[in-house]
Amino acid sequence: MVTTQRALAPDFYDYAWRPLRSVAIDGSFLHLRWPDGTASVVFDLWLRENAVDAGGVDLATREGIMDPAHHHDGPAASTAEITDDGALVVRWLPDNVEATYHPGWLRHVADGRHLPSSWLPEPVAWTAAIGEPPTYDGSEVLSDDAVLRAWANDLLRHGIARLRNAPTDHDFLAQLAAKIGPVRDTNFGPIWDVLADISLAGSDDTNSTANTNLRLPPHTDLPTRETPPGFQFLHCLVNDTEGGNSTMADGAAVAAYLQDKHPEHFEALTTLRWVFFNRGPNIDHRWSGPMIDLGVEGSPLTFRAFHPVRGFPDMDQRDIPRAYAAMKVFSTVAADPHFRLHYPFAPGDIVGFDNRRVLHGRDAFSAGGARHLRGIYIDQDEVRSFVRVANRRHAHATSSTI
Repeated sequence: MVTTQRALAPDFYDYAWRPLRSVAIDGSFLHLRWPDGTASVVFDLWLRENAVDAGGVDLATREGIMDPAHHHDGPAASTAEITDDGALVVRWLPDNVEATYHPGWLRHVADGRHLPSSWLPEPVAWTAAIGEPPTYDGSEVLSDDAVLRAWANDLLRHGIARLRNAPTDHDFLAQLAAKIGPVRDTNFGPIWDVLADISLAGSDDTNSTANTNLRLPPHTDLPTRETPPGFQFLHCLVNDTEGGNSTMADGAAVAAYLQDKHPEHFEALTTLRWVFFNRGPNIDHRWSGPMIDLGVEGSPLTFRAFHPVRGFPDMDQRDIPRAYAAMKVFSTVAADPHFRLHYPFAPGDIVGFDNRRVLHGRDAFSAGGARHLRGIYIDQDEVRSFVRVANRRHAHATSSTI
């Protein structure tokens, strides 16, 4: 055993102390083991890069400072031992630098708590059988961190969560966004208004079908972008209209159904590309992609589904007929009552939903009245970051273990 030395984590979290039992060097790998039998094998250069205040991680910024061009060729660990209180101490070649590692931080890596999915809820697919979105008291969301954390977790779990009884103050949505993260600016502005007006149907005074009285089929916003906005938040300030009920369908459930029941259409929807573009007089955003973009493992499911901005098939001519056939099946399934929630907006409602997963829409308005919604976008990264921080703080406050 060696004497206790300072053991810092290469980030700003407080980790429970999880003393190591043993360490063994095997070439370029170090084998770590804890008293409960948990084992981890780590590469020596990765461990060297994470040495805090010892040439690997800067003490002030907790960011890596080691240039890979300066990595040691061959095994880099000269010796490795466990301190009396369970920390790991490694002496590194070729400069004979000694570094001490926090065993709780090493354990969180061994347990997989360092991955992007860590501290986030598991996504849950849903159908109309849930009845209504997970709903919380909007009058408490700015003052009660528990309400905000629960609501934000459901945003990720279900892709949708609602607040009721929020103030109808024009600035309330901006105050809520400030709690979560930066707003995603678009051609609609950082905060935008949806004022459905029958007089604008077919006119040149609006740059979005949302600002008309027309029905909006199940869709996602801004498929014209390389990365469409992650989450959308709609705050109802006024609604005394007839008709115009909102609809929501879980794209994850729709995609699973299509893959199971219509595999040939699912293949077309996930591989055949379309050019989406904004048709505004002063904008020209364009992107080509499939209607259902599965991305890479771990990336968000992304639907590009909004026929007003779907412009051109970007595929072999022979594939166009089956692309249209698949699109018809997709649109029919997404609008099916089995998948679709259907409800009116009430003043004080705020509905947040995953714009890349949840297919939202609206019935046509009938006659009379006015409806005013304010909207913002916040990217996936920001919501996930907020939830991770909130969940880790909650875990630390309740058990002192993260």
